[in-house]
Amino acid sequence: MTTICVAGGTGQVGREVVRLAVASGHKVSVLSRHVPPVGSKKHDDGATYFAGDVTTGDGLSAAVAGADVVIDCLEGQFGKAQKQFADGGGRLLTAARLAGVPRAVALSIINCDLSSSAYYASKAAKERKYAESSLQTVVVRATQFHGLVAMVFAAGAKVRLVPTFRGVSFQSISPVDVAAALLQAALDDLEPDKHRMLTISGPQALTMRQMAESWKSTTGARGKIIQLPFPGPMGDFLRAGLNLTAEQPYGKETFVYWLEKRGESL
Repeated sequence: MTTICVAGGTGQVGREVVRLAVASGHKVSVLSRHVPPVGSKKHDDGATYFAGDVTTGDGLSAAVAGADVVIDCLEGQFGKAQKQFADGGGRLLTAARLAGVPRAVALSIINCDLSSSAYYASKAAKERKYAESSLQTVVVRATQFHGLVAMVFAAGAKVRLVPTFRGVSFQSISPVDVAAALLQAALDDLEPDKHRMLTISGPQALTMRQMAESWKSTTGARGKIIQLPFPGPMGDFLRAGLNLTAEQPYGKETFVYWLEKRGESL
């Protein structure tokens, strides 16, 4: 049995990491800004929850105490959280080091260091914190989640238009598959390399139009599929295929399977 601290363990991927770790018989502590109520979807009865904030350092030492590994699934998409994202990762690593934790694993985004968008730049800055750490670290870079693309389609469908971006493909991945990769990285035998980086992708590379057609067919949603330009640095990043990888796919859940499974849970 391994003792695992999941930072951000109430988020989309973090919840799946907690679920998989508990089901595998590991001892799990969860660090989140707020402790979720018992009985909610964000609460797993097999885990112990700690309230903490990486932007201030409050509560971190209690959450990581006794852990063999920290898995960092924290997000910082907007405003102060994004500006503090990398420094928050540094505070988490410091708390882990002081507690004697030997290893930390972090979730990141494929090729985030090749984009000038503020969100991706914050991910790259956190990666550097991990590369500079005295702990053994593993950074797991994932392609975009299935849900990101589905969210774009659903937003447009409200006005009977399903937007796709011209010249853009995705190799999207399920949060469950990402969680499995993070847990595997946390439990693998120690490698000789002090710092490692892995890139994982979903099972299929599809044009956005192909995904829109599958989304409409699977969900029964209405709307005309349209193509739009995607300006700015993020558009350049996607059109260049920097969100894709030639490496062997890691994920098993296809976009359609994820949609079908999600529909069953509604």
